Amino acid sequence: MERIKLEFPESVIVHRQSLSVRITDMNYGRHLGHDTLVSLLHEARIQAFGSLGLSEWDMGGFPSVVADLAVQYQSEARWPDALVVETAIPAPVGKAIVVYHRVRHAEGGRPVATARLNVVLVDPAQGGSVAIPDAVSQAIAGAESA
Repeated sequence: MERIKLEFPESVIVHRQSLSVRITDMNYGRHLGHDTLVSLLHEARIQAFGSLGLSEWDMGGFPSVVADLAVQYQSEARWPDALVVETAIPAPVGKAIVVYHRVRHAEGGRPVATARLNVVLVDPAQGGSVAIPDAVSQAIAGAESA
């Protein structure tokens, strides 16, 4: 089986979010479930966007949607592990904002998972994706240069 290899771009980290594994986050294998990981990534992403002065429901006048998601699991997390989710966002190219997340154990930094997703902005009236507004690109670029 060939595994997905996700390279996390250290140089464009914009946010770090502390989260904990709750007892309800455990799956039948007694570790953090995939569905919960996706929810933790969502929480980290909305916090990262907020730190840039952006909100996922209004990015330069357009709501955002996740177009695709890839996750590479590296180790298990269990209740009551403390985690840190690092979010990196390179400058947007084309119509997508690429967001990387790296989930680590707060103590020791052992990686739990690395994720890459593409976020697109949509025009609900037209039903399609739109170009990334300059204000959004500038907010992301400002975080990179900080």
